[in-house]
Amino acid sequence: MCSYTASEGISDTGRKIQAILFVAGSPVPAAELAEVLSLPPSVTSKEISRLDEFLRRTGSGVLLQETAGGWRMVTAEDTADAVSLFRDTAQTQKIRLSRAAVETLAVIAYNQPVTRSEVEDIRGVRCERVIETLLSHGMIRIAGRKKGTGSPLLYRTTDLFLETFGLISISELPTLEELQELAPPPEEKNRKGAAGETEQGHIGGEGDDLP
Repeated sequence: MCSYTASEGISDTGRKIQAILFVAGSPVPAAELAEVLSLPPSVTSKEISRLDEFLRRTGSGVLLQETAGGWRMVTAEDTADAVSLFRDTAQTQKIRLSRAAVETLAVIAYNQPVTRSEVEDIRGVRCERVIETLLSHGMIRIAGRKKGTGSPLLYRTTDLFLETFGLISISELPTLEELQELAPPPEEKNRKGAAGETEQGHIGGEGDDLP
């Protein structure tokens, strides 16, 4: 039975179909929808048609499209300019971090608040340019100054850092003990290091710290 909500004019089944198509990565055949919802194919087809009509009638920004033997959600044609602008902006703002930046970010995350010199002591290399890159990407922020000689700046990670790495809070970072359990045995690392020296002639170098 397909009950309709008076306020929205869409049935419970229609809402379920909409949700399934929204999360689906490819077109979903009507027969598959019928099977998932435990409905006769004829009823499912009617619900798809009603949902399609409802979305078009209400001026929805997303519509149904039948393609490749199935159904999928697509953006309405009149939203193309806005969608295109969003894609271009998102692509421009996409964060790409070098290995040096990721290592520096990890040091800050596990030792925050921390100064640049403390980060450099841990990494063993200068990190000024890398820290500037992380600041510009919004992955870290200035969190005041450390009391003492020179009053150096302190750095912390940001909410964007948590969002990028799928964390709710900094406490969700794996402990150092957990990271050590995931690390390959020393002999395996030595074998890989030797292979790298044979193929490349060197490992690491100042070039690693380019942001």
